[in-house]
Amino acid sequence: MLLDSIAIQKILPHRYPFLLVDAIEEMEPKKRIVGIKNVTINEYFFQGHFPGKPVMPGVLIIESIAQIGGLLLLLDVKDRDSKLLYMAGVDAARFRRPVIPGDQLRVEVNVLTFRGPFCKVAGFARVNGELAVEATVMCAMVDLNADGKPERSANSVARAVVTKPNE
Repeated sequence: MLLDSIAIQKILPHRYPFLLVDAIEEMEPKKRIVGIKNVTINEYFFQGHFPGKPVMPGVLIIESIAQIGGLLLLLDVKDRDSKLLYMAGVDAARFRRPVIPGDQLRVEVNVLTFRGPFCKVAGFARVNGELAVEATVMCAMVDLNADGKPERSANSVARAVVTKPNE
């Protein structure tokens, strides 16, 4: 294991119940990362999704992809404590199999582009080698001001991504 949950929390701002990565197993800086999310019956979302037939919501698996990709990107940012990554878009999301309590997600994220504050990654979440979810995620890095608040809103970041030509 390259990074455990304590090391991950020193890089990502997410905390329980929204930290969706438990460990990092592999990493090639600025290129590729592999993270683990252990899915347990104790997850808060299983109470209502779905009673008696628990399934991890697909959007949370995509969030796990985004967090693991964000961790890779933030590792090389010198002043990462003054930065925040916003998810700015999701393309080509496909849900291939349900993820249930007891599963372990192995999430591989590959950097497609990283220019300026914008990044695009391809993510693949597998359970026992079987593809569960795949998606392309776009994100934008924003600066935090002195009081720790983003200098740009999520809406302004989304508008910038939408108006930026496709890469």
